Amino acid sequence: MSTLMPKGEKLRQAIKWISSELKENTALLPEQLIPQASEKFNLSPKEEEFLVSFYGKGKLEEP
Repeated sequence: MSTLMPKGEKLRQAIKWISSELKENTALLPEQLIPQASEKFNLSPKEEEFLVSFYGKGKLEEP
């Protein structure tokens, strides 16, 4: 069985950061962290879309 691995170091760093944040604070949800990760790691809209898909939460809703 193969694991889905994102292309690009920025995406890998973003996933590691989100995973770490989720472990530290179980009250957080991935959809809360994705916009922060996108800004922190300077991700493109397509990379941010990948994170949404990766965490299986559908579209991000605008506040």
